[in-house]
Amino acid sequence: MKNLTLVIITLTLLFNSCQQKEPWIDLIGDNLDNWEQLNGNAEYKIVDGTIEGSTVLRSPNSFLCTKDHFTDFILEFDVLVDPEMNSGVQIRSNSLPDYLNGTVHGYQVEIDPSERAWSGGIYDESRRMWLYPLDRNPEGKEAFIDGAFNHFRVEAIGNSIRIWCNGIPCSDLIDDMTDSGFIGLQVHSIGNDSSRLGKKVIWKNIRIIKDEVASYVTPYSKDIPQNSYLVNSLSEREKQEGWRLLFDGSTSDGWRSVNSDMFPEEGWLIEDGKFVRNEAGGDIITTDVFTDFELIIDFKYEHGSNSGIKYFVSGDMGNDPAYNLGCEYQIIDRRAYDDLPGKERIAGVYDLIEPVSPRDNGPGIWNRARVVVNGQNVQHWLNNQMTVEYVRGTEKWRELVSNSKFNDVPGFGEHAEGHILLQDHGAKVSFRSIKIKEL
Repeated sequence: MKNLTLVIITLTLLFNSCQQKEPWIDLIGDNLDNWEQLNGNAEYKIVDGTIEGSTVLRSPNSFLCTKDHFTDFILEFDVLVDPEMNSGVQIRSNSLPDYLNGTVHGYQVEIDPSERAWSGGIYDESRRMWLYPLDRNPEGKEAFIDGAFNHFRVEAIGNSIRIWCNGIPCSDLIDDMTDSGFIGLQVHSIGNDSSRLGKKVIWKNIRIIKDEVASYVTPYSKDIPQNSYLVNSLSEREKQEGWRLLFDGSTSDGWRSVNSDMFPEEGWLIEDGKFVRNEAGGDIITTDVFTDFELIIDFKYEHGSNSGIKYFVSGDMGNDPAYNLGCEYQIIDRRAYDDLPGKERIAGVYDLIEPVSPRDNGPGIWNRARVVVNGQNVQHWLNNQMTVEYVRGTEKWRELVSNSKFNDVPGFGEHAEGHILLQDHGAKVSFRSIKIKEL
């Protein structure tokens, strides 16, 4: 009887072990029958159980894509990329006849052996560009190993996408633009550069879990920053961390004209969840004032547009002749103003500080402004990349002011608190997802 009991226990443990085995599906197989090539002409082939992609001349980006589409999943793969190349793996991506004539578009897991070191970041291919570069995740930037196979894990569940490279967390994105699509292996275009002809990207151990995905997810941690692109909404983590919306997407609550206690009757529209400066209406400011804060605003400008986001604005029309002035995060279409001095470029401090390598997405595409004020220290970020860092109230700051158009404004930019202002500068600009966390 005792032996029978041991046998039953052993069989039960074996059964439970089988039941708990992670249900991985191999995506490579013996051939490429479950894949299709889109857009470019790079060469893909099966070599010893791997998928090998090679560059060719005069081809756009190439993508070897699964014929199946996936919604919620856990994806793992190992990849070796030539150090002179850049690559990526598309997830939840699509190729549609009515979108850029079938161009592959969607989330891309970045594979970046360059000094920039953004492997494990998230690029929105042929759409919104960078959603999660690694500038705010220095440990993640160290994860990728040049010249070796690197292991990636991607967990895409609901509106959450998290990525690890070699076990190190790299990206934590909240976004709900696309919830399903194929997986695609990118071989980047080399144009006519014959020196990069035949460069290889090799993938192996590509596998996916698509059933009961929630049972196998990695426990959540706040080790790295989260980027949320939910429109006029906060993620659960943002709520926990004290963020709040300054614009609800449907009313002007919390805003007024800089010239009165009322919101402008003309000039500013609220449409499709956006503040739109459509015609002359004057600047608008928050009804609240802020001291130390982290501010995020998504903005979209048209060709030739000029605008700005000001902070530390007094808004006191009756007592302050400079009531509508403040430090300004510059918004401008640099493509239409090639002759602008550096200190008037996008994401700089207008007429004071030139931004460092601003990467804006261009007219007609949403960009993200981020302003961080902590005491006298201020940072400007554009699309999750820092462009300016400065300290108010210092001798250097006052020298900058003295050489600017604000040289006759006493204590310019040194208010302890102030309103946030969206500028009317005579051009159409849209704003949404305006949120703030007070520090």
